[in-house]
Amino acid sequence: MSKLANREALKKARDAYKKAYDHEKTKILVCAGNGCIASGSLKVYDKIVEIIQAKKVACSVELKEEPGHPAGVKKGGCPGFCNQSVLVVVEPQGWLYTHVKPEDAEDIVELTIKQGKPVDRLAYKGPDGKPIIKKDDIPFYKKQQRIVLEQSGKINAESIKEYLAVGGYSAFEKVLFDMTPEAVCQEVADSNLRGRGGAGFPAGQKWGDTLKAQGAPKYVVCNGDEGDPGAFMDQSVMEGIPHQMIEGMLIAARAIGAEQGYIYVRAEYPNAVARLRLAIQQAEECGLLGDKILGSDFSFHLTIYRGAGAFVCGEGSALMGSIEGRRGMPRVKRYRSTERGLYEKPTVLNNVETFANVPIIINKGAKWYRGVGPDSSPGTKTFALTGKIENTGLIEVPMGMKLKEIIYDIGGGIRGGHKFKAVQIGGPSGGCLTEADLELPLDFDNVPKAGAIIGSGGLVVMDETNCMIEIARFFMDFTKKESCGKCVPCREGTLRMLEILERIVNGAGKDGDIETLDELATTISKAALCGLGKTAPNPILSTIKRFRNEYEDHIYKHKCTAGECKKLKKLYIVPENCSGCGSCAKACPAGAITQQDKVLADKKKAYYVLDETKCIKCFACTEKCKFDAVKEEA
Repeated sequence: MSKLANREALKKARDAYKKAYDHEKTKILVCAGNGCIASGSLKVYDKIVEIIQAKKVACSVELKEEPGHPAGVKKGGCPGFCNQSVLVVVEPQGWLYTHVKPEDAEDIVELTIKQGKPVDRLAYKGPDGKPIIKKDDIPFYKKQQRIVLEQSGKINAESIKEYLAVGGYSAFEKVLFDMTPEAVCQEVADSNLRGRGGAGFPAGQKWGDTLKAQGAPKYVVCNGDEGDPGAFMDQSVMEGIPHQMIEGMLIAARAIGAEQGYIYVRAEYPNAVARLRLAIQQAEECGLLGDKILGSDFSFHLTIYRGAGAFVCGEGSALMGSIEGRRGMPRVKRYRSTERGLYEKPTVLNNVETFANVPIIINKGAKWYRGVGPDSSPGTKTFALTGKIENTGLIEVPMGMKLKEIIYDIGGGIRGGHKFKAVQIGGPSGGCLTEADLELPLDFDNVPKAGAIIGSGGLVVMDETNCMIEIARFFMDFTKKESCGKCVPCREGTLRMLEILERIVNGAGKDGDIETLDELATTISKAALCGLGKTAPNPILSTIKRFRNEYEDHIYKHKCTAGECKKLKKLYIVPENCSGCGSCAKACPAGAITQQDKVLADKKKAYYVLDETKCIKCFACTEKCKFDAVKEEA
C-alpha cells in the first residue's frame, strides 16, 4: 500500500477498499485470538487455505484495491464465545461455526465458499440440543451490544486495508482537518467516557487538563498491561482490532498536541505485541503514523514497550517509571500525570478499551454515546466472563446491565446444575458480589456501593463448591507476590494477611484471626502508597463481610462447608470396599493406615483403617487405592 499524501488520497483508498470488501459476498473469518489459537485455529486456517489453493477455488486471502474474488478467508479477531472454540464466523451471513477442526475445512470450502451454504453440523447446539446457525440468535449474544468490539471477528485482524474498508481512520481524519484540539477534548468530555481501566475517571477531563498544561513535549500512553487473573479484554482488542486502538491514540495526540506515544504491553501477550507491531508498520507505510501525517503539520510516532509482567505496572506512575527505564514502582503523586507524567511532562494515560471507544464517539457523536447505558456511566463495558458458568468468554454489554442478566441470560447459568454463590469482580483489587446483588446494575457508581469495583472487567463466577476463604487466599497470594515492596503496609501487611489465611484453610485458624484480618486490611487500605496497595485487602474485606460464617466454620468447627479445603477434609476407609491389598498403607508417609486383625466374611484379606489423628492430608492413599475404598468427607 502506497503512502497517502493527503486527505483526498485517504478517502480514495478507503472507497477502493470498501468496494473490494463489499465485493466479497462470503467472508470466512477464522478466530485468531489467543484462546482459539491455543485450540488450533491457525491449523484450521492453514488447512482452508491449502484446500482453496489446491482446488483453485475463487477465494482470496488478502484484500486487493480492486474487486477480486467473491469470497475471502481471513484471520479474524475474537468473537467472544471462547468455550466453543475453535470459532469460525461467516459474514455477512452472520453464521457461527463452533468446535471447528482442521478436518472440517473440506466442508467449509465445498459448502460455504463454493455454494454459499452453511455447514449445519458445525452450528452451535442450544440448551435444548437444537442447532442455531445465526450468531445473533444464540443466547450468549442476544443481550450483548458490541460497540467497541463490533469489528472484532468481522474483519481481518492483520489488515489495515480492511479496517479502512469499514470506515477506519475516518474519525482521525475528521479530527485532523475539521476540529480544533479544544473541540475534540470537549466532544470526549460531553460523551462522559470514563476510563475503562478501572478508576472510571472522565477521559475528556483528563485530555482537557493535559491540553492546558504547560510544558513540552507531551505524551500519549496506552496501558495494555492488564494483569488481573482471568482478564483478557484489552488483549482481545489489541489482537483483533489494533488499528481502532491506534486511531484512538492518534486522536488523543492531536487533541493535546503530542508527537510521541507509547503502548505498554505485558510480555505475556506475544500475539498482541506481534499484531500491534504489524499495525504500526502498516500505518507508517501508508502515512497515518510518522511525520506530517496526510500532508498536515501534525506528526505522531508510536513505540511499543514490553513490560516484564509486574502487576504493579498496571498502576500509572509505576508504568511510566518502567518506560523511563526505572524499576516499575509507584511514586508519591505530588502532581497529576496530566501535569507531570512520563519524563515529568504532561501525559494522557488511558487503557486499551478507553482509546478504542474514542473513534466511535467522534464519528457518532457524544449525544449518541450517552444514549447507551446510564448517563453517569454511558457506553458499554467489555467483561471476561469465566469460572463455574456454562458460557465463558469475552462479552460486551451496556453499562448498567444487571448482574443477573449477565450470569443467567448471557452466561447460561451455573455449570453442572450447581447453585450460584458469588462473583469476584475487578480482580485482586475487587470484591465479591452475591445472590443479594443479582439485581445490581454494573456501572461505576452502583458497584462501589456494594463494596466492589468494576476494575478492568474480570468476572469470575463461583458456585457452592468454591470456598470463599480459599478465594481470598488465592488473591492475597497473588497480591503479595506482585507487591513491589516499596511501602511497608503493602509489603508486610499482605504477607501477614496471607499467613493468617493459609493457617485458616489448613485447619489451624484461631480465635481473633477474623478481627486481625479486618484490622490489617483496614490499615493497609488507608496507608498503602498506591492504588493497587490500597485495594489489595478488598477480597478479604468483601468475603468477611459477606461470608463471615465460613471463616467461623473454618476456625471454630474445623470445617469447610464448600468441601474445597483439603486439610479440613476427613479421610476414612470403607471396610466393605477394601481389598486388603495394602497399597494405601504403603503410600502413607505418616503411618496413619494399619491393617485390622479380623477379615470380613466375603474378603480374603483383612481390611485397613485410617487413624485421623495421624493423617497429614497428603491424599497419597486416595491416589493409590483402585477400589474406591478411601473416602473423603467435608
